This record gives sequence, structure tokens and C-alpha cells, in this order.
Amino acid sequence: MNDAWFKEWFNSPYYHKLYAHRDEQEAANFINNLINFLKPTLGSKMLDLGCGKGRHSMHLSNMGFDVTGIDLSSESISEALLLQNHFLHFYEHDMRIPFWINYFDVVFNFFTSFGYFNTQREHDQAIKNVVSSLKPGGTFVLDYLNVQFSTQNQVSDTSLKIGSSHYQITKWNDEHHFYKKIIVTDKNLSRPMQYTEKVAKFSLKNFVDMFGKQKLSIIKILGSYNLEDYNEQHSPRLIIIAKKP
Repeated sequence: MNDAWFKEWFNSPYYHKLYAHRDEQEAANFINNLINFLKPTLGSKMLDLGCGKGRHSMHLSNMGFDVTGIDLSSESISEALLLQNHFLHFYEHDMRIPFWINYFDVVFNFFTSFGYFNTQREHDQAIKNVVSSLKPGGTFVLDYLNVQFSTQNQVSDTSLKIGSSHYQITKWNDEHHFYKKIIVTDKNLSRPMQYTEKVAKFSLKNFVDMFGKQKLSIIKILGSYNLEDYNEQHSPRLIIIAKKP
């Protein structure tokens, strides 16, 4: 597994500084909308796959669910563990490795926390592990970027100043991936740091194929955090809700 870019970048303090100001209210509203749509019973066991620092796991736990968050970033999990309680649990773990079997009622994968791996086999293995972790009849919710919308609305160059750090961000895409090169300069760095994020251009058809391999039945396809219907050209998101047999 050649994981250098995301294992190093996701553990970098500059990664956490860059993404610290994501819209938390939008995220909370999205989770509320999903719960209203899914209507899981109180106490349901939920997995937040790629949980980061655990704020969304905590929101689910506060709604009355037993939530486990996993992430491969040791830095993120160290912070998430500060939130841990009897109904909120965190582990450093790679989604390509099986994690508990027939245990969860719902698995969430929020905010394009997928599509980073080098081979199709690794992506297939991750979805296979999701299915294994679900109870029979359990639900998988995958929230991904919408390829057509993201391609049409890509902003090529951005420059940001956050505290003492300067970020020069360049985005581009090819037939198979989106790329984001991030160059960080800071008075505390002896030389600039550079990382390139890479996310697969998985379309709805790609996910239909991947889910079908694992016998997941797609029950709803949504296109926004307000749960609007999916439109391939105009939807900002591709949100797939599927059931394990």
C-alpha cells in the first residue's frame, strides 16, 4: 500500500489548520436530515468511517446513538479520544482492513472520505469491509463528490493565509482523478512543504458496479446535503444510500 501522501498529509498540523474552518453547521444539518430520512431506532450502533477528529460522530452520539469512529490518522484519533464516552468510541484503523463483523446498524462515510487508494482492489476491499461490518439489513450511506459538477466548477488556483501559514493551492483533473497540490510556507518551516491530494473520479455507475459486487442494494440517490434528488450535471454531491441483504 503506497499511502505516503494521505498518511503523512492527514497527520500534518497544516492539514488540520487548512480544514479547521469547514462549515460545521452545514455538516450538522446534513446529519440531521439523514437521521430524519433514515429514522434509525435510538441506541442504534453506527460507524463513522473516516471520522477525522470525531465532531460528527459526537453529533450522532448526542442524538442518542451508539457511535464508533475510525480513521487512519493517529493525530485525528488522538483528538477524537478526548470526546470518548460510554456511547462514543474511537479507533485508529484503516478501512481496507476488516473491522468488527455483523455489528453496525448504519455505516456513514461522510465528505468524500473515500477514493484515495491506488488500486480498484483496495476500493473494493474497503466496501467489502463495510458490508461485513453491517448487520443483515443494515444501511450504508456514502457521501461523495459529484464528478460532473466538480469538474465544471473547479477553481484552479487559490492562495490562503491562515495564521502564520501561507497555502498555495492548485487544482486540476485528468480522466481518472482530481488533484489538489498544496504548498505550505511558514516561518516555522525551514523549507516549504508540498502535498498532492488525489481522489478518484468515481461516477454513479462506478459505485453501482462496486456496490453490486458486494450485493449492496441501492435504495436512494441524493444530490445535496438538503437531500435533493441527484442530477448528474447540477448536483454538488453524490449521496448513495444502500442496504445489506
